Amino acid sequence: MTAQHPEPFARPVPSGELRASHDDREAVVEQLRDAAAEGRIDLDELDSRLEQALTSKTYGELAILTADLPKSPSSAAENLPPLVLKGGMYGASRGPGRWEVPGHVIGHAGVGGVSLDFTRVECRLAEVVVEAYGETSGVTIVIPDSWATDTTGMDPGFGGLKDKTTPDRLPGTPLIRLTGSGGMAGVVIRHPNKRERRKLDGNSTRD
Repeated sequence: MTAQHPEPFARPVPSGELRASHDDREAVVEQLRDAAAEGRIDLDELDSRLEQALTSKTYGELAILTADLPKSPSSAAENLPPLVLKGGMYGASRGPGRWEVPGHVIGHAGVGGVSLDFTRVECRLAEVVVEAYGETSGVTIVIPDSWATDTTGMDPGFGGLKDKTTPDRLPGTPLIRLTGSGGMAGVVIRHPNKRERRKLDGNSTRD
């Protein structure tokens, strides 16, 4: 009987080497066009960068194209009122899918729990404050691999805070500033799991 050799552990992929989606490329194209309209780059450079953006395969390749440009936040998003989710008895969620992200999101888990999924959003804000209260059933927050979080303003409470994110943050992506309290059930913030990644990959191929 042939001995089975264990497969080597997969090497963690740096965030800059992760594959970019159609939406990621389109977001960079929009930023480049805005920069040209503001006079930051000329038309020849715009054409060159647009061509590179449309053929980029990874987050890192896209980041290079906008590294010298300021990330102008969407004024419309800045003026949005806070998004308040109340879990109540049956739970509440926002995402997965596309939704407009305001600068302030508040989640009260209640008995049913609250889920926030940012993986398919287009957010041009430099920072989003997420105020989470774990209460009885907890709050779960999912952010893209290219985003990072600051949890120093969070009170873990009895339920605790589980921060499963990496510190890797690509230029021009939002910082999630997490505040609030873990309450009884706690708060979890993480990147997509394997099942969610498969679904994201499937959505990208259909775009």
